[in-house]
Amino acid sequence: MRKVVVTGIGVVSPLGSQADVFWRRSLEGVSGIRRVQQFDCSRYPSQIGGEVVEFNVDDFMGKKDQRRTDRYSQFAIGAARLAVDDSGLDFSKEDPERSGAIVGSGIGGLQTLQTQHSILRDKGPNRCSPFMIPQMISNMAAGLIAIEHNLKGPNYAVVTACATAAHAMGCSLNEIRLGNADMMLAGGADACLCDLGYAGFCALRALSTRNEEPEKASRPFDAERDGFVMSEGAGVLVLEELEHAQRRGARIYCELAGYGATCDAFHETAPEESGDGGARAMSLAIKGAGANVADVGYINAHGTSTKLNDACETRAIKKALGEHARRVMVSSTKSMTGHLLGAAGGVEAAICAMALKNKAVPPTINYTTPDPDCDLDYVPNVARETPGLKFVLSNSLGFGGHNATLAFRAV
Repeated sequence: MRKVVVTGIGVVSPLGSQADVFWRRSLEGVSGIRRVQQFDCSRYPSQIGGEVVEFNVDDFMGKKDQRRTDRYSQFAIGAARLAVDDSGLDFSKEDPERSGAIVGSGIGGLQTLQTQHSILRDKGPNRCSPFMIPQMISNMAAGLIAIEHNLKGPNYAVVTACATAAHAMGCSLNEIRLGNADMMLAGGADACLCDLGYAGFCALRALSTRNEEPEKASRPFDAERDGFVMSEGAGVLVLEELEHAQRRGARIYCELAGYGATCDAFHETAPEESGDGGARAMSLAIKGAGANVADVGYINAHGTSTKLNDACETRAIKKALGEHARRVMVSSTKSMTGHLLGAAGGVEAAICAMALKNKAVPPTINYTTPDPDCDLDYVPNVARETPGLKFVLSNSLGFGGHNATLAFRAV
């Protein structure tokens, strides 16, 4: 089986849009959550979010292209460019038919939908933008990335809610393993901090309402958690066949060694209570990597800070790892970034790659009150140096019962 390695990282997030800055702040336990400034959120129970503030779209596209693209696509294009730059790849010297991109979005161009609906209602159909549909659709980020970098190999989008980016990476792993490509850009992007996004998630009663303490609102596994904090951004990795990377002298972060995908087949939004679906995804990823349960040293949890998710994911980890679960470090970096929806798995995969490369694990911040239903080692509040870290998992779970686990191995 062809081995696949991570050679480039691109992150656009509430903690920064440079990988080294993002990583440093993750280890320091910095929160990227604040009161939302993009729109007037005073009508909503939740008024906080993880906004991207350190991203200049002018660095990635001209004004004309900006008018034709939704914010989610702009984030994806930026993260992909950053990942390519980080990898040192020059696609003009590569075979375009051996290079591809699988980049998805959980919701797509929601801000465009809201804006264009208002124009339709107030001014009529003739005033709607001819770019409305390409701005909205969830596959456009993958297409635009391929156009920019001349990638003529596998190119499509995955849409599995909050598991989107992880599934995109798993599909990219399989494309390279099957011999359909040598290099893939993989990940996800979302930008839903708008009236329509908050109206929907507040109606679900899914968001934290700790508006007076934004930095403390996202508190995965803590007994006082009251919902997730919605964020925006993108995470894209360069995945490359090992021998191809070695021939060009690439810096290698780690190996993407395994992938598991399952479904709860239970409920539209609630996880199945036993955690069986998530457990099976972890087991498949470990098996696909040719590893054993005892090899797992760290899990970057989905850890949304909702009552149901955190308890169910804890049960899933115990079911998948057995007694070894007590010896594994588990942290949710959503405590710092908030929940980036379809981009979450991309940003968290980047964290796993950097954890293996730098031998350190970011904390779960805001962990102050233990929950009896969540009784694992959540790396509370302070990062850890981990010189022996060799094998990690990243979990992503999405509405619809979608479960995805990625397994990364040190090289």
